[in-house]
Amino acid sequence: MIRTSLITAVVLLLGGTGLLAIPAAAQSPHTHQHSFGDAEKWAQVFDDPKRDAWQKPHEVIQALALKPDAIIADIGSGTGYFAARFAHMVPKGRVYGVDTEPDMVKYLAERAKREGLDNISAVAGAPDDPRLPEKADLILLVDVFHHIDDRERYFRKLRESLKPGGRIAIIDFRMDSPDGPPKSARIAPDRVKAELKGAGYTLAREHTFLPNQYFLIFRAATS
Repeated sequence: MIRTSLITAVVLLLGGTGLLAIPAAAQSPHTHQHSFGDAEKWAQVFDDPKRDAWQKPHEVIQALALKPDAIIADIGSGTGYFAARFAHMVPKGRVYGVDTEPDMVKYLAERAKREGLDNISAVAGAPDDPRLPEKADLILLVDVFHHIDDRERYFRKLRESLKPGGRIAIIDFRMDSPDGPPKSARIAPDRVKAELKGAGYTLAREHTFLPNQYFLIFRAATS
């Protein structure tokens, strides 16, 4: 299940690291200490253009080499930072923006309508199930991995939502990043690799161009 006990938002807001650090929680549904229910307010933070400097969304999407008809699931999509960009890149495909926070789901649905992004569907996911309506070519989790409890069970179940040859991309903060959640809440990339291997995946690619985050791509292991 996705954790609700981390203090990411409060630490980033009060830690004096500035707006560049705040979007670290952009893909996270909420915490006990700070609700992300006010999507209109958080959109100003999560979608701040300053985030682009270190999140490098264009480079991330290019690295994923998506086909125009790809089916994509953005788990923990928040206000649609990546989902909206994906929608432009897969005009013949579909993007499912999944979040457990109802106001975020509502905001993304309204944003898609407002921006004419007919290939975005906002999905109300459960903490232990993204509730995807169809199998995906790509499932993306940005700054979400460290919020998930019982990850082996979660990712084993997630395999059922992948098309044959489908991929899971995980982007999260490195242990030495100056921004991001408290270091005690971060998960090192080697541990991510080990946990995904235990859940039945193999590492397909590792990108190193993000300044603050690791970027790992997995496929379901073949027996």
